Amino acid sequence: MLPSPATEDANPLPFSLTLEVRDSCLCLHAQRAARALARRYDLALKPHGITNGQFSLLMSLNRPEPPGMSAVASTLGMDRTTLTAMLKPLVRRGLASLAADPEDRRGRRMVLTPAGRALLVAALPDWRATQATIEALVRPADAETLRAELRAIAG
Repeated sequence: MLPSPATEDANPLPFSLTLEVRDSCLCLHAQRAARALARRYDLALKPHGITNGQFSLLMSLNRPEPPGMSAVASTLGMDRTTLTAMLKPLVRRGLASLAADPEDRRGRRMVLTPAGRALLVAALPDWRATQATIEALVRPADAETLRAELRAIAG
């Protein structure tokens, strides 16, 4: 049997507080938006056999010089352990590889392989179409403001 609900006055955690958090919590709204955005990009990239996270990781490897783990982890806003776990299936598929850092043999550099580059080229039109659809949901100036505000929050 469920306990009877306490009166709003006697309950130290009334339902009105739940509604306050639901309606005002920036973290909750950001998480909900992030999940919705991720689902859209995942759907667009599914025909290419990658997720939006894998797309972002592969794209972050598209640099003049192969980047180190710390640089990519910082770009993607994740720790190195998570990055390593995310990289493993891409290496197994031949989309990326690891090489010794020529400046520090203890370090590793991540390399976008020709297969990874080809996959990004093929996926880019679908990413762009999804990006345009999402940006159409907000006014152009608001999209740029949103990006700037998200960058400020991310630090």
